Amino acid sequence: MVLVCEVIICVRMASQSSAGDTEMNSNNTVFGPTLAQRHSKFIIVQVLVVIFLCINLLLIVTFFKNQSFYTTARYILFAVTLLSDSFLFLVSDLLFIFAVFQVTMWVSLCSVICIIMGLYLIVTPVTLTAMTLERYVAICMPLRHTELCSTRNTLHVILVIHGLSSVPYAVIFINFFASASLDFYYQYRMCYVEILIVYKWQDHVRSAVFQFYFLIMCLIIMLCYVKIMKVARTASEDDKISSKGLKTVTLHAFQLLLCLIQFWYPLIASSLIHIDFTDLQHVRFFSYIVFNLSPRCLSPLIYGLRDEMFFTAMKKCLSCGLCDRQ
Repeated sequence: MVLVCEVIICVRMASQSSAGDTEMNSNNTVFGPTLAQRHSKFIIVQVLVVIFLCINLLLIVTFFKNQSFYTTARYILFAVTLLSDSFLFLVSDLLFIFAVFQVTMWVSLCSVICIIMGLYLIVTPVTLTAMTLERYVAICMPLRHTELCSTRNTLHVILVIHGLSSVPYAVIFINFFASASLDFYYQYRMCYVEILIVYKWQDHVRSAVFQFYFLIMCLIIMLCYVKIMKVARTASEDDKISSKGLKTVTLHAFQLLLCLIQFWYPLIASSLIHIDFTDLQHVRFFSYIVFNLSPRCLSPLIYGLRDEMFFTAMKKCLSCGLCDRQ
């Protein structure tokens, strides 16, 4: 949600900056290009969101139409990422549209939306970390995989994932609730995550929590992938299978890296405040596209299209849909 709401902040700041400088507006030297940029960015976001939602919807339908996927931990966790990402796309895009058209809402309602979006923003990297552990068990501990990665244990893992994902924004919300006055909750504001930051020390707490999560996930991923790649190279006798497995591992690691970089944002944002406004706007939009949308585009590529069983089921589901239309 940090990066999602930064696009909203860019739109809000652009409208405030252009409205507050009448001389620039009359000369059309700043407002014109800014308005054009807002329109182009709006179109880019809408196109990307629609494409990603269509892909995710196809994969979600494929998952629910095949009962064999219900008992496999990898596919269950994959479905969790698809559902959380789809929800995040819808809500963040709705807030983005509100920001473009400058629609305000109660601060209390905005804070609830920010907390929920923050939860599902973190669910994806935490779930991918759990999928990394599942692959570690499957490759390095194959005899215990059925026991440790049973359907019941996977459901328990999903609860743990949501519990861990709720901690960062629970800390932010508790600090906000303890600092903000009651009147502030009933004010009408543009909805963005920084509305929950009343004092600067709260921003430092947020940064510390995100950095802690970043370090823990990076440590888990590095340890697991070092062992997985060693076992994959020594156990596989087929060079093609080994090469494909290592490519999947590399793509997975790259996706996790993009997801985890978002935890650096609180530190980056504090340093970006002092740079030129136009540059700040471009940096925030670039961060939103690269570190928020891109990782959620790679999920279907890695776990959907590259998985033979899931890809076969997806083609069957798609062909059935086309036949039904005919």
